[in-house]
Amino acid sequence: MHTIRLFAGAFLHALNNLLPIIGVVLLFQLLLGQWPEDAAGMALGLLIVAAGIALFLQGLELSIFPLGKSLANQFARRGSVPILLCFGFAMGFSAVIAEPALIAVASQAELVSEGRIQALTLRLIVALSVGLVMAAGVLRIILGQGLHWYMIGGYSLVVLVTFFAPPEIVGLAYDSGGVTTNIVTVPLIAAMGIGLASSIKGRNPLMDGFGLVALAVMVPMVSVQLYGIVTYSLGTAPLPLSASGIQDSAIHAPWLRVILDLFLMLRDVTPILVVVLFFQYLVLKRSLSNPTRVFFGFLLVLVGLYAFVVGLKLGLFPIGTRMAEQLIGQDRVLYIYLFAFAIGFATTMAEPALIAVGHQAEQAAPGELNARAIRLVVALGVALGITLGVHRIIDGGSIHHFIIGSYLLVLLLIWFCPRNILALAFDLGGVTTSEVTVPLITALGIGLASHIEGRNVLIDGFGLIAFASIYPIVTVMIYAIAADLLFKYRRASS
Repeated sequence: MHTIRLFAGAFLHALNNLLPIIGVVLLFQLLLGQWPEDAAGMALGLLIVAAGIALFLQGLELSIFPLGKSLANQFARRGSVPILLCFGFAMGFSAVIAEPALIAVASQAELVSEGRIQALTLRLIVALSVGLVMAAGVLRIILGQGLHWYMIGGYSLVVLVTFFAPPEIVGLAYDSGGVTTNIVTVPLIAAMGIGLASSIKGRNPLMDGFGLVALAVMVPMVSVQLYGIVTYSLGTAPLPLSASGIQDSAIHAPWLRVILDLFLMLRDVTPILVVVLFFQYLVLKRSLSNPTRVFFGFLLVLVGLYAFVVGLKLGLFPIGTRMAEQLIGQDRVLYIYLFAFAIGFATTMAEPALIAVGHQAEQAAPGELNARAIRLVVALGVALGITLGVHRIIDGGSIHHFIIGSYLLVLLLIWFCPRNILALAFDLGGVTTSEVTVPLITALGIGLASHIEGRNVLIDGFGLIAFASIYPIVTVMIYAIAADLLFKYRRASS
């Protein structure tokens, strides 16, 4: 009975978070003088999404969160740095290699580049990058080093490499960094970092525990741009691979589609489960304290993730995509800007990974942080970022200038941002681009680039995800700076 009450509460909470998306869709349909053709399907999709989020979050609380913290604590107590580094690498690599959003972006890149960019190569480069930087992030927590030096050095390198990268790869590289973190990997990585920081004497969970997600987003931006420099400078365009073969051999039988989708979800979760069990049983040589609860939690994560994606496909994606095409087709530029801002804000408020990390941050600093305030500030950043990215496509400006200018602003704000919020700010930039946001804004970017004369889909169609990752960092740091100044002013006045 208690479990049912918890699920009912989570379901209503998730439904409340999704209402802004429906409001945006209905508002713009009315502005265009149209009404959704399948209002019943949209309503059903909304209910399925809410149920999926509720199941997913309960599964996290039962399995992934406690497992990540427990493993980190056990490794810290053993004091074996090599094992901790190997665990960080394995967790990073396994979480990203099967990331659905990365697979989708890589496949799109292979198609629009006519095979010059290889989807599998791109995924391997990103997964190896994330694995290596996870190991480096674990070492940072162990040594107690400040994240700001990693961010300043890392993003300075990102900006430097962008100067030399071909324009065809820049947007894709930044998007590849943005899609490395999803609603499964982000909570686990955050739980691992917080668990490790909590178990080491002298470490602060808020300052030291966060930051792993930020590193996972940053490093692929460098490695993919280097891959692009090599590919476009030295390589020749190979024949396109069968990236579209999945579409050509689409399965139409509903029950086969359900089985296939469930299998794909299982594929996404399995690498993480294998890594966790490997380190738990073969490295630590200890059994799980409550295996039934853990596997039941993983089952809830799997079913919730499946319901979440099915609900989006059924109720929201078709309408959002069709509406974006209508806005472009009617040449209403102001409406395109308004839609970009509104859909960015609404999808971010409904982002499960952001909800989960917001609660983690609230628990890590009780009384200091408010989960809902964090989500509002992050959602504003995503909305501003996507709007700026849409303006770049419409205006035809160079992505080099927009990206470099944006990260120079980030580097400037680092010097003024309170150190206890810095790691969280960068992590929050990485949790805004997963299963809710990526398909919508990717479709918007490619649609705009396809319909505006003189735009190149590969150069101009990608990059919106990057803006959706950068500007939450900016808004959170500005919010933290303003809050810190206000606190100092009140203390001086009293």
